[in-house]
Amino acid sequence: MVRGALQKTAAALVTALLAGCAVGPDFVPPAAPDVQGYTPEPLAARTAAAATAGGSAQRFVRDLDLPGQWWMLFHSKALNGLVERALAANPDLAAAQAALRVARENVRAQRGALFPQFDAGFSGTRLLPPTAGPAIDNETVTPTFNLFTSQLNVSYSPDVFGGTRRSIEALVAQEDAQRFALEATYLTLTSNLAGAAVQEASLRGQIAATLQIIKIERDVLGLLRQQRAAGQIAEADVVAQEAALAQVEQTLPPLQKQLAQQRDLLAALSGGFPSETLAAEFRLAALRLPRDLPVSLPAKLIEQRPDVRAAAANLHAASAQIGVAIANRLPNITLTATAGSTAPAIDQMFGSGTEFWAVTGAVTQPLFHGGTLFHRELAAKATFDQAAAQYRGTVIMAFQNVADALRAIQSDAVALQKAVASERAAAHSLDIVRGRMRLGDINYLGLLNAQQTYQQALLSLAQAKAARYADTVALFQALGGGWWNRADVDPERPVSVGEFFQ
Repeated sequence: MVRGALQKTAAALVTALLAGCAVGPDFVPPAAPDVQGYTPEPLAARTAAAATAGGSAQRFVRDLDLPGQWWMLFHSKALNGLVERALAANPDLAAAQAALRVARENVRAQRGALFPQFDAGFSGTRLLPPTAGPAIDNETVTPTFNLFTSQLNVSYSPDVFGGTRRSIEALVAQEDAQRFALEATYLTLTSNLAGAAVQEASLRGQIAATLQIIKIERDVLGLLRQQRAAGQIAEADVVAQEAALAQVEQTLPPLQKQLAQQRDLLAALSGGFPSETLAAEFRLAALRLPRDLPVSLPAKLIEQRPDVRAAAANLHAASAQIGVAIANRLPNITLTATAGSTAPAIDQMFGSGTEFWAVTGAVTQPLFHGGTLFHRELAAKATFDQAAAQYRGTVIMAFQNVADALRAIQSDAVALQKAVASERAAAHSLDIVRGRMRLGDINYLGLLNAQQTYQQALLSLAQAKAARYADTVALFQALGGGWWNRADVDPERPVSVGEFFQ
């Protein structure tokens, strides 16, 4: 039985040596999902339009490529400058670049295992042996003894079953995963910057709308005070208007707080401190809404999304680790050679009779390790199953992100259209009510209702405008951000710690 096992092992060894194969599964990239779109119903050709700034209709263009610097489609010099600053100073991006360099060097280090290892050594010993005792002839003992040895050691483990190659394959896949993690960090950074800029513009719009309402409320309060002085209305109407004005003014500080915090976020994303002055300011009127929106083919989405590509690379690495685990259960061959010289004096080294050498070959076949190697192989296979499930989940999430962005773009375009109509109707209603109030032809309750309706309409309009820009940013991010069209980030560039604080 043992003899048969040895014969099978020898046959497998010879076959592997001749074929140069690597045990374990050869990785096959997952196929693209068999889907034709992102929504059950056909995608409309364009969105609704609204008669206001930022209300133009947007067209959905299938298979339109996305530029690497997609934020430039908003035509904002302030945003372009902030992104450029962030790409040069953001620590998260610098950390991702360093992580990629770590992964690349690990690959290069592991490739060294395919080659013989050479080591040189030198040792010197000076020994004083004992000079007393019945077994020692004191007349012939040398008081001290020197011994110098130099040697060259060569060791080599042939990669018979491909365990080393599978290890390299796993590290290369991990390098790919880290490369796409860098792209994901880049995409997250630029998307967060663009989203934060849109949010700042939205807050400035809401603050402007609130200030406009406050002015209207103050004008009405002045008119009511005049009418009260003339005895046309009761004091209760004046007090009610003062309360309404105070309520509107109360909504202003929270908006200003959010704006200040948004500025802090922009400073941090761009690699600065909140105490630093941020010159860039964002307003909706200074942003241009992109007219043509790309809708990538579903089969291309998995190639464009860096998180999907990273998940595929992790799946590849898990597949290679199965081969590593299998190879660890097979014989391991080690070849070693040592050559050198030893002499009692340095000047006698390498002389005749001082040289020595040795050549050794060894084969180690694991027999019993308490089931450790077997269960490590099972664990590697389970890790592959886990990575496969995670890959599928990442793909599904990618499609959901695109579908959500497309629905948001369509829905918020209609919402802006309705918000424009609502704001205009509320403004017209308030004008009518204020005119009738001057004539004393309306009660104060009608005036309060008209003011509150107009206030809400103004805020909703500012928010609806900002939502369309934010939706566009979300779509660009969901489609992968066009990283395949850019060359502005050098993953090899080392960044020193001092650069973060200059």
